Amino acid sequence: MVSPREILESARREGRKFLLEHESKELISLYGIPVTKVKLSKSEEEAVQAAEEIGYPVVLKIVSPQVIHKSDVGGVIVNLKNEEEVRKAYREILENVRSKVPEAEIVGILVQEFAPPGLELIIGLTRDPQFGPTVMFGLGGIFVEVFEDVSFRVAPLTEEDAEGMLREIKGYKLLLGYRGSEPVDLESLKRAIVRVGDIGVENSEIAEMDLNPVIAYPDGIKVVDARIILG
Repeated sequence: MVSPREILESARREGRKFLLEHESKELISLYGIPVTKVKLSKSEEEAVQAAEEIGYPVVLKIVSPQVIHKSDVGGVIVNLKNEEEVRKAYREILENVRSKVPEAEIVGILVQEFAPPGLELIIGLTRDPQFGPTVMFGLGGIFVEVFEDVSFRVAPLTEEDAEGMLREIKGYKLLLGYRGSEPVDLESLKRAIVRVGDIGVENSEIAEMDLNPVIAYPDGIKVVDARIILG
């Protein structure tokens, strides 16, 4: 099994200041944080094979060092239900990216498990010059920018710290179940928050990390998107 150190050093050798999405997910999964299943495909046939192995429905995403905001260039297509849809989406993504970002080096296309809807949250990490690795938690997806409803703690964290972070956000009631929705799995959330702190403490090269959205369910969580920036 590859180690976090090997993932980070591989990016450094290639002169990159960030991890590609599948590398970010691989690193956080080594810390026991649940992620959507992903496979990198380098051809249409590989994409179909990956989709069969992961199980439909799936999501296809471009993987390119030059494409950070994939949706903006038509580099993401979701909820693909069969082989025909995967083949069409694979070609469409390549066409979109080549026309909008002609200089993009295309590493491949990521085939990802489609995560059912749930409560979208964010867990982040920044490296403060004074305090060191600092963990952030809040409502995720588009709500991050709209409400800016987040809490912070300096790592390393205990479960009690994580509990405090959950309770501090204004949207805490949503975690407990609101107007008929089920409460989310708070224990899984707290574990993930603590482990994000551990990642920051143990890997000084990581300057920033965004897990957004983290989808919370009554019986667990899944990280759908992960971004890691190196210092």
